[in-house]
Amino acid sequence: MKAFLFDMDGVLIDSEPIHTRVKRETLLHFGLDAEIDFSAYMGRTSKILFSDAIKKAGRMELTPSMLADYKHERYLDILKNDDAIHPIEGARELLLRLSEEHIPMALASSSARQVIEAVLDKFGFRQYFDSVLSGADLPASKPDPAVYRISAERLGEKPSCCVVLEDAASGIAAAKAAGMRCIAFRNPNSGEQDLSRADWIVDSLKEIDITAL
Repeated sequence: MKAFLFDMDGVLIDSEPIHTRVKRETLLHFGLDAEIDFSAYMGRTSKILFSDAIKKAGRMELTPSMLADYKHERYLDILKNDDAIHPIEGARELLLRLSEEHIPMALASSSARQVIEAVLDKFGFRQYFDSVLSGADLPASKPDPAVYRISAERLGEKPSCCVVLEDAASGIAAAKAAGMRCIAFRNPNSGEQDLSRADWIVDSLKEIDITAL
């Protein structure tokens, strides 16, 4: 391993329950059906979920961007002001160990750029990452592999030399399609995710032994 790439939601912070709550609030705010299997959209951009909801309702006067903007504003308010939100246990220690070993790191998340920036600032994680990339800024996000391929290019490493940490099936698919090895973190708040394609599965970030990768 020459580089380590992180997903964010469900891996660095346990934000999935908040995301689900805010997505439901957003759908209700715009008068759309909120009875959706949110776990099927974990690891993907909110715009994909909102696009499907709009098409299902035939509400073509709405756009995914309108809903995403509302959702991001509400989520950012919670993220910045709720002191009960903490990094996932072992996340900070893993970042520190990788840094001490001088292993380049990238953050490759499907979340919007402003959400990523808020997380980096709130928890002091910015110092660890040589590259930060939002899949929302790309033509296609996970399970498309672009977010991981571009991150590897930014780090100057071949995909085969990179290890990815993910918690969602779509993210694992993106990592494998990019030609990378993948560690799956079984996060109980990430819903029923098929982690079978991952190279390793852990129940705690403390289980990750970077010397063995």
